[in-house]
Amino acid sequence: MSVVLITGLSGSGKTTALRALEDIGYLCMDNLPVVLLPKVLELATPSTQRLAVGVDARDRQFIADAGPVIDALLETGVDVRVLYLDSQPQKLIQRFSETRRRHPLLFDTGDFRAAIDEERTLLDELRSRADVTIDTSEMTVHQLKRLVQERFSAGGTRRLSIVVESFGFKHGPLTEADLVFDVRFMTNPYFVPHLRESTGLDPEVAAFVLAQDGAAEFVERTADLLAFLIPRYEAEGKVYLTIGIGCTGGKHRSVAIAERLAAVLGDRGVKLQVDHRDRRFWAAQRSA
Repeated sequence: MSVVLITGLSGSGKTTALRALEDIGYLCMDNLPVVLLPKVLELATPSTQRLAVGVDARDRQFIADAGPVIDALLETGVDVRVLYLDSQPQKLIQRFSETRRRHPLLFDTGDFRAAIDEERTLLDELRSRADVTIDTSEMTVHQLKRLVQERFSAGGTRRLSIVVESFGFKHGPLTEADLVFDVRFMTNPYFVPHLRESTGLDPEVAAFVLAQDGAAEFVERTADLLAFLIPRYEAEGKVYLTIGIGCTGGKHRSVAIAERLAAVLGDRGVKLQVDHRDRRFWAAQRSA
């Protein structure tokens, strides 16, 4: 089992680091007293191979117990690594000001810089044991996330999960979509009597939609745009991308275009899934 202990100064990005590890498959726990870590590992299922735990200086007993607990786990064969996040005091003050949160040790000192200094002193011994130390002073959350994933992912960072999903505007917007393309500019097969009861999955309907003037160009231009965007989303640490293709009822045009767009992207080496949100209405319409 691999365990990453994430610690460091408050405001330095511990939550961001924890979420970054969660996105590459770590089971994550925040503010777990370190004395409970051996018990957590004892109860872990065989499928739990990687665990990330966020800890901070508010648990003063953690500082005293951390070293012995880490040593004990290492002796049992557990791969324990410590990630320590640091930042310049002025940056920490700025971040707390922007988020309007209170430094956890401010209650002890009443002075922001004194609280930062006290926390740094409390964590000094643990920092000396850190396997990875990152100064986040000039980092964006995206840069920190990417760096943490690069340092702690055995097989590289998790690839962007992409879904191309058709939907009908009359059934409501696709709220989870990151990008939406409206294909209602195309002639609707609904008004072709022998196509009305079929869907965009039917070869005849798909042929009707794709044969229209501008359909093929729309697919190619959209695929070019997505080929440009996808690696940039990945570089910024985005984990999920939902591409919505909408028409009126979510049955004909959007379905055919979503299938064709997914096929074109697949031919370009993009791994993705295709879904049709409003397929539940298709059967209802047939039965009616």
